[in-house]
Amino acid sequence: MNTVLSPASVQDIAELRQLYFEVYGHGYPVPLGSEPAVMRRLITDGTAHWLTARTHTGDLVGSAVVQTEPGGRIGKLVGLAVHPGHRGGGLASRLTGAVCDEAFADGPLDSVYATVRLVTEGPQQVVVRNGFRPLGLLPNAVEVEGCETLALFARYADGVLECREPVANVPERLSALLSAASCGVGIDYTRTRPAARRGAAAVTGDAPIELIAAPAFTRRRFLELFPAADDRFFPLHTPNAVLVAADGRFEAYADLDPVAGSCALVAVHPRPSAVAGTLEAVIASVARAGADYVEALLPLADTEALEVFLASGFVPSAVYPAMRRIRDRLHDYVVLSRTSRQIDFRATAVSPLLQPYLGAYLSAWTTTYLPLHEVSR
Repeated sequence: MNTVLSPASVQDIAELRQLYFEVYGHGYPVPLGSEPAVMRRLITDGTAHWLTARTHTGDLVGSAVVQTEPGGRIGKLVGLAVHPGHRGGGLASRLTGAVCDEAFADGPLDSVYATVRLVTEGPQQVVVRNGFRPLGLLPNAVEVEGCETLALFARYADGVLECREPVANVPERLSALLSAASCGVGIDYTRTRPAARRGAAAVTGDAPIELIAAPAFTRRRFLELFPAADDRFFPLHTPNAVLVAADGRFEAYADLDPVAGSCALVAVHPRPSAVAGTLEAVIASVARAGADYVEALLPLADTEALEVFLASGFVPSAVYPAMRRIRDRLHDYVVLSRTSRQIDFRATAVSPLLQPYLGAYLSAWTTTYLPLHEVSR
């Protein structure tokens, strides 16, 4: 059936909410599909490209959004939904291509990323057909219909990957992930060598940590400590909670989402490595607040911070080449994650493109959580 794509309007909000309910039920963890105030802001404030699909009779049967932020050069594909009665005709792929083309044409974006559900291979095929490349897996990253693993994909603007700043050394535990990226993204990481391992701080779990879940206060304090836009880099995440060491030696800012069961550590003051020795207590605090999954985004070149998180049970999950532009060069970042739930990949549809990342994750997880004598058997 032919459909017409057009920009979303405020008048579409009620129908969009109904569409997301019919596709996801009550389990959709993203506010743009359920909260009218958030939907209205995205439609009207110029930070999102939102397309809808309607039939010739006017029924709203599809939706896709690319979110951006003022001054940012990264977008996120979210809210892709096609009514169950209109699947199988390529509408999801058409919506994805159209909304991404519009986003790249409208502003100086370097890349658009997407976190894709792995219930079936279909969503993976949709993004790949539209130029997205696989970047890794995020095990247990979200609560939708139970605890689900997501895959990270990104689509790049022309010439972006050719402007990457090379990284000479990384912790050895990242080697398998970079090898997977060499296949999935087509980047040559053969010149990136394992760094000499530094002595990481002892992992402790009894350091007092205070979690302050006060969104307005957190944002004000965050902007006081990180006044320059260049000091803040976790695209499309706004901290709504802060974890404070009782001795005052660090403040960790988090985007905490108990509905999705997830937490992103957005920034640490004065530096990411300041959490050395206390990450167990940080994890325990966010777990009590309802987050079973925690992730951190760190520069691939920040070996000190990477070693701190790796020593505390974080596993390298995805790499995002050419993620951050600083002047005319682009810098790679890595996603480290940790989950307190048992990981079960049996119901996960991992396409061949993602298989190298699955192998890399399993290798890193084994190195982190199994004794060496058990691995060598």
